[in-house]
Amino acid sequence: MEDLEIKGESGVFYIPTVHLNASTGECEISGESYLEDTDEFYNTIIKWIEQYVQEVKNAITFNFRLTYFNTSSSRGILDVLRALKKYEDDGGSVTINWYYPDDDDSIAEEAEDYMKSTGLKINMFSFEPED
Repeated sequence: MEDLEIKGESGVFYIPTVHLNASTGECEISGESYLEDTDEFYNTIIKWIEQYVQEVKNAITFNFRLTYFNTSSSRGILDVLRALKKYEDDGGSVTINWYYPDDDDSIAEEAEDYMKSTGLKINMFSFEPED
């Protein structure tokens, strides 16, 4: 199984950087998420998770390090978390780490809402954003 790498871009739309490592199970989405086609972007990640669950079946650690995301991206993130919850419910080992800028409580509050919606435990860490 191949890793999934998506290089982040900023312009009219913002594409987050994605690193999904099939050999280590370490995954990260970082940057800003304001996409032209949110469904296609997050469905690519969900398909990778589904393939990982079927072929690799090892522990997975998913790090979210987003500094901004719009409403449609929020739905895509929720779908990613639901795919991870399904893996956990099926016996997979899943760790979710949510990093949020220490000056933006709304991103921390989103994680709390995701915990309530999915039943996943999400470890939360604040960080000082770069200028």
